[in-house]
Amino acid sequence: MIPSSKPRAQKNVVVSEAIELWRDLMTDPFPEFFLFGVRNYYTESFDPGGSGRGLYDDAIFVVGPEVFVAFNANVDPSAFRKGIASLATGWHPYKPGKHGISRPGGGYPAFRPATKGEELPVYRDGESGISKRPGVAINIHRGGLHTTSSEGCQTIHPSQWDAFHALVTMELKRHSLKTFWYGLITGPIV
Repeated sequence: MIPSSKPRAQKNVVVSEAIELWRDLMTDPFPEFFLFGVRNYYTESFDPGGSGRGLYDDAIFVVGPEVFVAFNANVDPSAFRKGIASLATGWHPYKPGKHGISRPGGGYPAFRPATKGEELPVYRDGESGISKRPGVAINIHRGGLHTTSSEGCQTIHPSQWDAFHALVTMELKRHSLKTFWYGLITGPIV
């Protein structure tokens, strides 16, 4: 379910991809701190000809002036199911929060969409193009050991979650941010 190594892209390559995506979609100044996901980072080497579903074959990079750290991630739903959401490529605002807020105890630490109604653009299994129905609460959270635990969320392998969450939280404090940008592309990148 997880490659034997963390993603190894170079910072200048990731930043270049991020800037290109930003330039295509955004008018605000490029952010100093951001997260950058790459769908299918390992798919061909880890799951040749596969769908990448149910695997930590994607990458999420934490990027800032003082930081560049890669994490094994899953940015797809765990399985195919008609109507299930996959986050659309592009830039999306996020904020600290919790996942599983309807559970007893109110859930656990995660990052949630910082949009009205927590809505984000998504693709849906069985539909073509960006769905007319937005995805809601497409969170970034800890995945599972035996499943990626995703019904559309972005998940980090549990062995890396604590480090990921602590690093993003620390960088938000360092930059005095309440929200951050998460960019997502479909790879591969070199």
